[in-house]
Amino acid sequence: MERLTRRGALGAGAAIGAAGLGAPFAASAQSTVRIKFQTAVPTSSIYFELMKNFATRCDKMSGGKLKFEMLPDGAVVAAFEMLDAVDKGVVDGGYSWAHYWSGKNSATGLFSNPAAGGGTGMDQLSHVAWLFQGGGMALYRKMYQEVMKMNVEPLFVQPMGPDPLGWFKAPINSLDDMRKLKYRAPPGLVGEIFKEMGVNAVAMPGGEIVPAAQRGVIDAAEWIGPADDLALGFHTVFKHYYLQGLHQSTDIGEIVINKGVWDKLSPEHKAIVETAAMATMTETYTFNVYRNALAIQKMKGEFGVTVHDTPKDIFPAFIKATNTVYDREAQKNALFKEVLESQRKFAKTVVPYWNKIEGLYYNLGADSPYK
Repeated sequence: MERLTRRGALGAGAAIGAAGLGAPFAASAQSTVRIKFQTAVPTSSIYFELMKNFATRCDKMSGGKLKFEMLPDGAVVAAFEMLDAVDKGVVDGGYSWAHYWSGKNSATGLFSNPAAGGGTGMDQLSHVAWLFQGGGMALYRKMYQEVMKMNVEPLFVQPMGPDPLGWFKAPINSLDDMRKLKYRAPPGLVGEIFKEMGVNAVAMPGGEIVPAAQRGVIDAAEWIGPADDLALGFHTVFKHYYLQGLHQSTDIGEIVINKGVWDKLSPEHKAIVETAAMATMTETYTFNVYRNALAIQKMKGEFGVTVHDTPKDIFPAFIKATNTVYDREAQKNALFKEVLESQRKFAKTVVPYWNKIEGLYYNLGADSPYK
């Protein structure tokens, strides 16, 4: 696979010579770098659109010298095989969620979707603040590179929570109603939390959910949010949508780049990738506010979907199950314990302030003529 291409015979000869001598080759900012990325979402997903925008930013900021090719879910490997594919260099990079790799280390879920804010009450923005201000990013790299021994450079790109509880073929009025159903949940500890609550939870990639529901394999499912769910056709098989979900009250997508590819990038190109990732974080927030709101209107107005509030008895049961599962896991996994303690320490400082100040917007919304 050709990843790095120099223009000019002299540059090409130098690169070949360095490779032949076994010396490390660092691409200069004048090289044209091509990076093949596979995503864990189909082309219809708004998050695929955001990743294309990420690629466009890198292209423009580098003057056409840094080009990402974005591929949809399954183009090279299955979604749950992507981290290994990036590690081995089968693809140069991948976009997904850290909790997809829970089978390798359960701590992954604390980075991408800590259930109920990790049991701390942190919301999506508080979680991002922990990553960038509370030491989360250092622990994130430690997890991949030191503990899991993966040959990757990880970055966060898309804060997309909170995720709704999801889609149901028939209304539910209580946790007992939910316990009667087969429900698609995220993999890893979130699935364990639902099972602790007595819910029959199964994991599958996003592209398989609607076909599974059509065949009657599942009765209910969560995915990401109204806009993406609509794009994937959830409304064609489900007509009841429950907005408040604790399982991914925070949810953030990541990119992982093969470390060999990353190390060959020039300092300028690395800075461009990091800056494009931060810009995509901001754009994702704006997408989620506006496009999800539009999607809710379309669901109700065009497709006859009924939007519900989540039954209240699910909340305390979920929080109790989260603490049970997380405390149990912390006893088994030293990294999980380290990350969870870091989040809880950060939350003690942030949650009392942030939740109070966020109450302003709840009260404004309650009194708004547009509610």
